[in-house]
Amino acid sequence: MSYIKFDKRQLTNLGFALRKEFVRTNRSGSYASSTVIGCNTRKYHGLLVVPQPNFGDENHVLLSSLDLTVVQHEASFNLGIHKYKGGEYNPKGHKYMREYITDPIPKITYRVGGVVVSVESIFSEKNASMFVKYTLLEATSKTTFKIKPFLAFRNIHDLTQANAQADTSYLGVNNGFRMQLYNGFTPLYLQFSKAVEYIHSPDWFHDFEYMKEKSRGYACHEDLLVPGEFEFNMKKGESIILQASIEEGNPSTFARQFNQQLKKRVPRDSFKNNLINAAQQFLVEKNGRTEIAAGLPWYGSWGRDTFISLPGLTLALNEEKKFINILDTWVEKLSDGFFPNKGNGDKIDYLSADTSLWFFWTLQKYIQFGGKAAFVWKKYAQTMLAVLEAYRKGNPEYGITMRPNGLIYAEKENVPLSWMDAILYGKAVTPRYGFTVEINALWYNAIAFYLSLADKYDKRTDTEDWKRILNFAGENFKAVFMEIKHTYLADYVNEQKTSWKVRPNMLIAASLPFSPLLDKTRKSVLDVVKQELFTPRGIRTLSPESSDYKSKYEGNIESRDKAFHNGTAWPWLLIPYADLLTYLYKKGAVAELQMIVNRFEEEMTEHGIGSISELYNGDPPYEGKGGVSQAWSVSALLCLMYRIENEQK
Repeated sequence: MSYIKFDKRQLTNLGFALRKEFVRTNRSGSYASSTVIGCNTRKYHGLLVVPQPNFGDENHVLLSSLDLTVVQHEASFNLGIHKYKGGEYNPKGHKYMREYITDPIPKITYRVGGVVVSVESIFSEKNASMFVKYTLLEATSKTTFKIKPFLAFRNIHDLTQANAQADTSYLGVNNGFRMQLYNGFTPLYLQFSKAVEYIHSPDWFHDFEYMKEKSRGYACHEDLLVPGEFEFNMKKGESIILQASIEEGNPSTFARQFNQQLKKRVPRDSFKNNLINAAQQFLVEKNGRTEIAAGLPWYGSWGRDTFISLPGLTLALNEEKKFINILDTWVEKLSDGFFPNKGNGDKIDYLSADTSLWFFWTLQKYIQFGGKAAFVWKKYAQTMLAVLEAYRKGNPEYGITMRPNGLIYAEKENVPLSWMDAILYGKAVTPRYGFTVEINALWYNAIAFYLSLADKYDKRTDTEDWKRILNFAGENFKAVFMEIKHTYLADYVNEQKTSWKVRPNMLIAASLPFSPLLDKTRKSVLDVVKQELFTPRGIRTLSPESSDYKSKYEGNIESRDKAFHNGTAWPWLLIPYADLLTYLYKKGAVAELQMIVNRFEEEMTEHGIGSISELYNGDPPYEGKGGVSQAWSVSALLCLMYRIENEQK
């Protein structure tokens, strides 16, 4: 029996089924995503979504969906489902669904009278090619399949409308066609493993409605081009494989390729294996280098997210070489001592005060996971020093200065420089300007870590200035962020105010390997976090005791951005939570960590099936929100599992 399974009752209930989404990727950065019943509810959904070299390598939806119609005794049964403007669903193929499973790969089984059909899909590991396998399991008479493709050819963040510019012509290729709706795009090839008849009759289908975009306050209606229809007869027990690709394939190899790809898949037969499988989905390989997509389906590669998620996605799975490869990819992006926050090429963005400091934390995790400290010093000492010198020097363009008290002051007008980075109407939703608690804790930790390695592996290095800065920063950290009347740390301090809102940033500060805080202070921070911020789905971004608390992440962009870091619970914050808990209680922390992990297992069949969401509502029932599969969320669970296993040895 499949670990993740939905039955007829669940699949025919639209209220249930439309909330369950999947996303599958490959190493080229391509992906497929939809709901489990194949009804697209987001503009990001599609069966073949591919980076386009001529458009900044951004993902574009080429093939939106495929409709299968089964014909028997001259009666047609369309197994597809779409939602149109006005709330109409047509066709309603979900009523024929009998089962959806994910192991070893996604598979839907349909029953239409005496006909039973299965549809399985799998990506090529490295090429932008999707294989869809149709099998006629049961039939009592002659059966014909008709397959209708819906084409989009547009950026994942946009929508397309019927237009006269689209090139609706096609080029016949072996068992299929080649189409390219617009100049500059890679072509789309649809080919079958056996000969099929293609009837070309291009037509625009109008007013598809994406309900998730509608609820998010975005444009939600789209037109899609149906170029024609493929038709072929099927016998009981027979299978046919469709390849959707940006390159022409050899149909005689499709079955072999399908089976080869199947053998490479991590079985999704347990909670942990689903997380391992999900971890692989974030990896993008280009030109011998590997990067991490921060979240699926719409996030690209982000520096902060990479440094935080990297240990769990690689080291927790004994993938040291992959860890080094990804880290080195980012070291090459270092510019004047700063790592980019996000983007590549001409869209690169360095506006972040903490991203570069997370690099040190990532190296510390490498050592904690068994890596050699001597290797870290030899390979990354110059990079670490370049970052430290850049912060000491400061960078007005990025809003970063080291003040005379040895602490980092981060302020740039209307630009959020911490991980709480939502922007609305050109202004930071959660302005945290000045001395920020986790940034300065990361700064202290970075200096101390560098000095610990220098003292051990290079006695010739002159570190006296850095030792003075460390001591000064440590004393002033306590002076700035602590007061006798509070049992926790201030969130940020500037010339106008000191913010004593209870946020999780003090948890990050108290959890770091090198800290200026006494253990009793670190414990006090943990106690406050447990009392006001902890949830079964992660750590809240703001205490419910605050008047600014927003428990639900929903509605239009304004409502969502106001809630983004003001009450929602984030799973990635369980990483510093586990670090601090284990530091204080050693093996005594295992039982609580195991309970946290166990509670997450039910998420395997919620929101993004087989993965962990970006964030969750701050109040029960803690519904998953944001991206359906987030790198640092998955990493957090894998880190906790690794820690539990090692503490139990």
